[in-house]
Amino acid sequence: MTRHPRWGRALAGLAVLALLVAACGNGDTTGDTSAPTASDPSGTQPAGDPEPVPGFDGTTINVGILVPLSGLPAIIGNPLAAGQETYWSYVNDDLGGVAGKYPVRPVVEDTLYETGVTVQKYNRIKDDVVLFAQVMGTPHNLALLPLLEDDNIVASPASQDAIWVREQNLLPVIQPYQIDVINAMAYYIEEAGGRGRTVCAIIENDVYGEAGLEGLRFAAERLDFDIATVTRFALGDQDFTAQVTSLRSNGCEVVWVNALPSEFGAILGKAAELGYTPQWIAQSPAWVDVLGAGDLRGYLEEHVWIAAVGTEPDDTSDPSMAQLVELRNRYRPDQKPDYYFNFGYYQAMAVHQVLERAVERGDLSRDGIIEAMNSLDKLDYGGLIGEYAWGPPEARKPAPMSTVFKINMDKPFGLEALKVNFETPHAAAYEF
Repeated sequence: MTRHPRWGRALAGLAVLALLVAACGNGDTTGDTSAPTASDPSGTQPAGDPEPVPGFDGTTINVGILVPLSGLPAIIGNPLAAGQETYWSYVNDDLGGVAGKYPVRPVVEDTLYETGVTVQKYNRIKDDVVLFAQVMGTPHNLALLPLLEDDNIVASPASQDAIWVREQNLLPVIQPYQIDVINAMAYYIEEAGGRGRTVCAIIENDVYGEAGLEGLRFAAERLDFDIATVTRFALGDQDFTAQVTSLRSNGCEVVWVNALPSEFGAILGKAAELGYTPQWIAQSPAWVDVLGAGDLRGYLEEHVWIAAVGTEPDDTSDPSMAQLVELRNRYRPDQKPDYYFNFGYYQAMAVHQVLERAVERGDLSRDGIIEAMNSLDKLDYGGLIGEYAWGPPEARKPAPMSTVFKINMDKPFGLEALKVNFETPHAAAYEF
């Protein structure tokens, strides 16, 4: 594996949980394996070994990873990349590589979570990889999308915006942010006594924040509530006196949050200082367990929920999770549970299925990757999260499934599930 540059251990305390599953690492893929290819229009002839192409020298398959490995957003980027690297180590060591013979080499670049740097790093390695197995950040994927289309390259967003679902050059792997908002608000209102409470939002002032707000507005229509006020902030802000004061003065009793951890911690710190105690429900990228390691622990455990997906980390009563823990201990023994690691692992699982199909069809070119991706009928995650209905862009449909967690710092990654991997008719009604 190659990292450019190598990422350090400054955030080693925020370790990674391996949601590591052999279920789709056995080389099986789904969909119509007889679909035609560019070299075999009838789809009936057996394919030979793929020929060398950019990112594949006939022996090793290179995949690109673009994440922040330094600065504050590295608290998410490092475990995302680690989830990918761990999965590919498993594929290479236990399965002999893709199709049992082609090892995968991740090429990792530090984006600093700056859009311009992401574009620069993309251009630096695009001709050295068959696809990008991971690109972190909604604004960053949006900036790359025209380049991906021009270059005919596939990328998997480490971002859950619904706008990715219909894009030919993107490989989204999990439920969109909008689905999590809708399901979490349905749970709060219909099952947790939230009917009639004053609902508000505080969001990052960018496309990531707007995705959450879109889901909240859809939920408001379906569940018949009003959004009393929406307050915004810029990435990097640390003084939230004005926003928290506005939420409190508007009588907000439940507040939806789209933020990253550094800003979320500052928001909660200011609210606790002012004695403001609404129910906070946050999009998954807002949380890291170090937020609950200090004086805020009691406040968080009483007032904060997180909308995400999957079981509680390290719940070894689930056989699949038990296997994940075993693999984590094998490849990352110094790391703790972390659902950003899980996300990176999900992405690698999905990319593996695409690569298996492309090798089966004898074509790892850019056209071949897209044809292989479109020929799959689902992305399978071994039951840890819902299957993603796949195919050409117009056929794709993510599972409308979410989990709501509360904060419990005695649990791995500080999360205790209130309701696991559930669907609501409201989320199912959302159209992509």
